Amino acid sequence: MTQELELITPVDLCLPNGRLNPAAVGWSRQPLHRCNLNGRWPRKKRWNYWAITTESHLFSATISHLDYAGLVFIYYADFHSGQLTEATKLLPLGQGCHLADVVAADAVYDGKGLRVAMRQQPAEVDLQVEMADFEGRPLAAQFTITIPPQHETLNVVVPWNDHTFQFTSKQNCLPASGTVIIGGQETLFQGEQSFACLDFGRGIWPRHCRWNWGSASGRQNGRLIGLNLGGQWTDGTGSTENGICVDGRLHKLPTDLTWQYDKMAFMHPWQISDPTGRLELTFTPFLERIAASNVWLVRSEVHQMFGHYDGFITTDEGEIVPVNHLVGWAEVHVALW
Repeated sequence: MTQELELITPVDLCLPNGRLNPAAVGWSRQPLHRCNLNGRWPRKKRWNYWAITTESHLFSATISHLDYAGLVFIYYADFHSGQLTEATKLLPLGQGCHLADVVAADAVYDGKGLRVAMRQQPAEVDLQVEMADFEGRPLAAQFTITIPPQHETLNVVVPWNDHTFQFTSKQNCLPASGTVIIGGQETLFQGEQSFACLDFGRGIWPRHCRWNWGSASGRQNGRLIGLNLGGQWTDGTGSTENGICVDGRLHKLPTDLTWQYDKMAFMHPWQISDPTGRLELTFTPFLERIAASNVWLVRSEVHQMFGHYDGFITTDEGEIVPVNHLVGWAEVHVALW
């Protein structure tokens, strides 16, 4: 097992020629990378994804730029009723998508019938979404996402080679409060189990890829627990996006996880484990989101399962922390893009 390097100073992701900067390979507890992507059209991929969860609802907004197209997508889930609503806007050449090179910056799309603004403030992010036609009804959402002082996040560069690579910042356990109004019906996101998760991605991707991603945030037995679990896309690179956050401190897991699930029945329980024994989790889905794209150069299919995590995680100090009925998601995604 190769030991991943922990970075502590700011660094550019790319060299002047557009290739991966060797000094950028590693992980950090705070975002340190400037994602100065250039050239390599149409392989550059950029996105800012936010998801806010409570024990009963989820709301998500994404602005993505794939070089030749942009995708802005919004979805809302009511866990109790099983209601899942989603809308996507496809933008030729990514027109109107404004995404920065660093994590702590604004991301905005403002077009006819749809406005998404992710505004960075000193200690918070303000998320606002307005959509005229969200499956036939108007949608308005507003959230304040708090960035606690000294809160640690998972930031890592995954190097397939010096031509294809990805920087990702996965941030969970961020307290969030706000409202979603769909056709006049309001849902409140508030309280001690209301959290936001950020997936910030910038990189040069191969045409075909697949990945697993699992995430969860919640308070249990007086502890604040966050999970970020990855698979497939990082295997064999020497880097992982696996980390647990306990009471605001990141504990990095350097090994590839083992994912087991029924590809013919995604609603069956999933098993996710660390071969070194630091993590053993059962994920039990209660709702499935299927999103498929087949337009232009984009072919993708994702099965995102919402459910509960049970099992245990282990900190760097060897403390075993139980996980009981923790709300989150796990997904499998295959893309040709």
